Amino acid sequence: MGSSENAPTAKVSTGDAGYVLEDVPHFIDYIHDLPTYPNPLQTNPAYSVVKQYFVHEDDTVAQKIVTHKNSPRGTHFRRAGPRQKVYFESDEVHACIVTCGGLCPGLNTVIREIVCGLNYMYGVTKILGIDVVVANSSSQLLASSTKHLIDFGGYRGFYSRNTIALTPKVVNDIHKRGGTILGTSRGGHDTSKIVDSIQDRGINQVYIIGGDGTQKGASVIFEEVRRRGLKVAVAGIPKTIDNDIPVIDKSFGFDTAVEEAQRAINAAHVEAESIENGVGLVKLMGRYSGFIAMYATLASRDVDCCLIPESPFYLEGKGGLFEYMERRLKENGHMVIVLAEGAGQELLSESLLSMGQDASGNKMLQDVGLWMSHRIKDHFAKQDKIAINLKYIDPTYMIRAIPSNASDNVYCTLLAQSAVHGAMAGYTGFTVGLVNGRHTYIPFNRITERQNKVVITDRMWARLLSSTNQPSFLAPKDVAEAKKEEGPATGLLDGSYSIGNNHKPVDGNAK
Repeated sequence: MGSSENAPTAKVSTGDAGYVLEDVPHFIDYIHDLPTYPNPLQTNPAYSVVKQYFVHEDDTVAQKIVTHKNSPRGTHFRRAGPRQKVYFESDEVHACIVTCGGLCPGLNTVIREIVCGLNYMYGVTKILGIDVVVANSSSQLLASSTKHLIDFGGYRGFYSRNTIALTPKVVNDIHKRGGTILGTSRGGHDTSKIVDSIQDRGINQVYIIGGDGTQKGASVIFEEVRRRGLKVAVAGIPKTIDNDIPVIDKSFGFDTAVEEAQRAINAAHVEAESIENGVGLVKLMGRYSGFIAMYATLASRDVDCCLIPESPFYLEGKGGLFEYMERRLKENGHMVIVLAEGAGQELLSESLLSMGQDASGNKMLQDVGLWMSHRIKDHFAKQDKIAINLKYIDPTYMIRAIPSNASDNVYCTLLAQSAVHGAMAGYTGFTVGLVNGRHTYIPFNRITERQNKVVITDRMWARLLSSTNQPSFLAPKDVAEAKKEEGPATGLLDGSYSIGNNHKPVDGNAK
């Protein structure tokens, strides 16, 4: 169909005053002489009152917005939105949607809005959902001696001929339900088989919803599509409830998770407050990043101590957690602790840590919440000074399984529509994301190169410490080391670092 390069090449262009554009791939990079068509939005009644239908080709969004007068303009990303010309005719499009990895509020909303966006805005009618791999017969499912024969969607779903035809009617109410109607799984990525399946079915738009591991897989799929010279748009919608994807302001489902976590924290507070020396211990999601725990703590105001993976802590001795608990219980008679699931893993014995990895390559963690509850009980039992009553609450799967709230529903809609606009305009090998409040197209490598983490030398973590009045549990040398190692704050945390060199952080939100 056209010439192709074997090695992926980053599309970077520069301009005046230190301007850098990290662009995303386009069909014309590797397929020549493609026809273009007028965007059907020009005649769409929904857009009839819009002053400017289309995003200008030169519109870009700055990654950093806090600068100094002599700072370079810095890195920019291509602004998302509809273009004047599209590279697909409506009846030519054969799209598919796949969801991978763990559950997250908003998955069904993204699916719904991709389908409705393609259909209502561009007149696309051929849309498939990559569904479950089904056993050969119903009798096999009923046979108790058979092994597990159903393999839910995700990348494995490409190996099956089983799909769901998605229409606006089919997806009309799915945003009111948690989970994903397509099913999901971890792992199962065989690039050659997946692209063979895409090619055999005549699919030319692939929408992949998943976390950093899924987006890495999407990047590999794009490279194989590009190598074969196929006119197939590969678009990613980043999904991680932990908010651990870099560059973007936040991931969908995060606001819902923080809001739902309040219920667990409130329950822990009620339990702790209702009994003498009550301790409420709540474990929240956050394998490597403690954003949910941090924001839920700040929102609650009932938390006395928040522990996250990025901030080491210790239990015993002067300045340790147990000493702080004793002081807090003497002062207030109760306390609430919020613990991210990845916090304190280094405190568990090496034998407990050797649990291997899941199918997505994530290290399997011990239940630090259960372990912590036992350690706290043992400590106070040995002290024989304060008789505590501890209640441990783990709402993890309750939070993952709920529908998204109003804020996330709007966000999911905009992400889905941005992905559709990008694919129709011929962009491929990109992820959509909010950068400084503007929707952008981001190269896959930028969101998979590292994980987004709480910066404990940033003002937001200091605000949390001020709110809970807990110690930092860090020695002065640890603080000095953290200041050397930590990168700039994320947009979610404030966007408070300038892009100029040798400048101290500037916090535009500080009061």
